[in-house]
Amino acid sequence: MIRVLLADDHPFMRTGIEAVLRGSRFTVVATAASGREALDAVAEHDPEICIFDIRMPGLTGVELLQTVRGRGDKRRIVLLTAELEDDALLAAIKAGVDGIVLKDGAEDALLACLETVAAGSRAVPAELLERALQVSLDDSRGHPLDRLTPREKQIAEHVGRGMRNRDIAAALAMTEGTVKVYLHTIYQKLAIENRTELALLAHGGKLGDRAGR
Repeated sequence: MIRVLLADDHPFMRTGIEAVLRGSRFTVVATAASGREALDAVAEHDPEICIFDIRMPGLTGVELLQTVRGRGDKRRIVLLTAELEDDALLAAIKAGVDGIVLKDGAEDALLACLETVAAGSRAVPAELLERALQVSLDDSRGHPLDRLTPREKQIAEHVGRGMRNRDIAAALAMTEGTVKVYLHTIYQKLAIENRTELALLAHGGKLGDRAGR
């Protein structure tokens, strides 16, 4: 069984989520009704996955996420929300949230999300990820793609077009292994995890223009 901490200030939501998880391989070992209670419960029960509601007294779900990550704690964290403002969404992505589940349709989405994050992958709805990337593009601090070298921008542009590493290597006269090394560096520079996120960023960022092509 996978140990889960559930933090939500609404008893009805806690009861409903526990009912959804009943019979699955996820077991709720503790519940909390506030951000402070949730922090104490993390320390006491050491859950493998935490489910934090966005809006709670004391600390919000995003603040909880930031606090846990600030301690160097890499356990899986899923945020549960009815709605998510742009600032909170971007903060959650930057803090390394593992999953986001919208309360509208949570009964169907929650188990799938938990299975994904338990397997070590991120489960953030594509529309939220795209919105976060767009918010990042609009940030006054500058475009994230400006951190890339011209060659890195070319590779990102090809990823945005849906090209595979083998095809990118052929187009740019390099080996497939070199492409993989470049991609690893790009992910680190942009604080993203995979080519799907890079493709969304490349598409929104009009990399062709930025690469001078």
